[in-house]
Amino acid sequence: MQILSPCVVSLTWRLEDAHGQLIDELGEPVEFFFGGDDLLEQVEASLLEQTTGFEASLHIEPENAFGEYQAELVCFEERSVFPEHLEVGMQFDGLPEDATTPDMPSEVVYTVTEVYDSHVVLDGNHPLAGIALRLHLTVCDVREATPDEIEATSVGQPACSVLNALQPGEHLH
Repeated sequence: MQILSPCVVSLTWRLEDAHGQLIDELGEPVEFFFGGDDLLEQVEASLLEQTTGFEASLHIEPENAFGEYQAELVCFEERSVFPEHLEVGMQFDGLPEDATTPDMPSEVVYTVTEVYDSHVVLDGNHPLAGIALRLHLTVCDVREATPDEIEATSVGQPACSVLNALQPGEHLH
């Protein structure tokens, strides 16, 4: 079957930064919705009209992946506005209601990067922001999407969301 929207593709891949440092590796095939929210545009463009067995090696610049790193998305917040148990790597959708930096975007996921007695350092950038990526992928299977998948434009957890969960230095397997 040819890869055309909408369908489901099973992929394996190896994702590295531009220096060859491993970021993520899918050794076993994982399904993704093609034509929806699961894959980056450049990945979908390379897969269009391909079939099982297709392989590609892509170089993806930050602006086509998770954007450039924005220093203005890093802020300091009072330690007192966070739960008692707080550690580096924890993530929050937006800032707490009583945050002291109200000019920060509220629709951003913030990652705790440092915890001090009086304050916390938060970073609203995606963990892969500013990083050029190298992706080698293989199409293991292609199938028709179900009506539920078409309605959701996703097969479970999108690849972009999976990568959103990655912390610097972490790998998914």
